[in-house]
Amino acid sequence: MMNFLSRRNFLKVGFLSSLLMFSYKGELFAATTPLQTIVVVQRDLFTDNLPTMNTQDVSAGIYLSNILSHSRVRDEDKEFIKDGAKWLNEEAIDKYEKIYEKLSPKQRDKVLKEIVDSDWGESWLAMIMTYIMEAMLGDPIYGGNVDESGWKWLNHVGGTPRPTKAVL
Repeated sequence: MMNFLSRRNFLKVGFLSSLLMFSYKGELFAATTPLQTIVVVQRDLFTDNLPTMNTQDVSAGIYLSNILSHSRVRDEDKEFIKDGAKWLNEEAIDKYEKIYEKLSPKQRDKVLKEIVDSDWGESWLAMIMTYIMEAMLGDPIYGGNVDESGWKWLNHVGGTPRPTKAVL
C-alpha cells in the first residue's frame, strides 16, 4: 500500500509526463506530454547550434524532470514550464496544423522565433535555456552532465569537494 509520501512523489514525478490534449476545429487533434515537447525544444535551442555537444549527452530532459519534481522549485515555475509547452503546441497547431514535435526543423525554428515576441515566449525560452545550462554544467549527482560530458566539452575540471548527495 502506498503511503502519503510516495503518492506525493508519484504525482511530482508525473508532472511533466501528464498528457496534453489538443483540439482543432472542434475535434481531438493530438496528444503529447510537456516533457516530449520540451526535449525537442531543448534540442532545437542548443544541440542544433553546437554540433559537438547535444542535450542528450547531458541528459537535459531528465535533469529538468528531476528538478521540477523537487519541492523547492516554486509551483508557479512548474506550471509556467508546463503551460509554455502547451502554448507552444497551440502556436504550432495554429500555424501548421501539427503539434510542435511533428513539425520540420525549419517550421519549429519559425515557431520559436514567433513566440519570442509573445508575452510569455521569451521568458519561457530563457527558463528552458537556464535548465539546459544547469544540466550541462552542474555536478552529475543532480542528474545532468552524464559522465561529466559538459565539463569535458568545455575542458573543465570539476571543483572539490564534490557533493556526495543531491541537495537542492
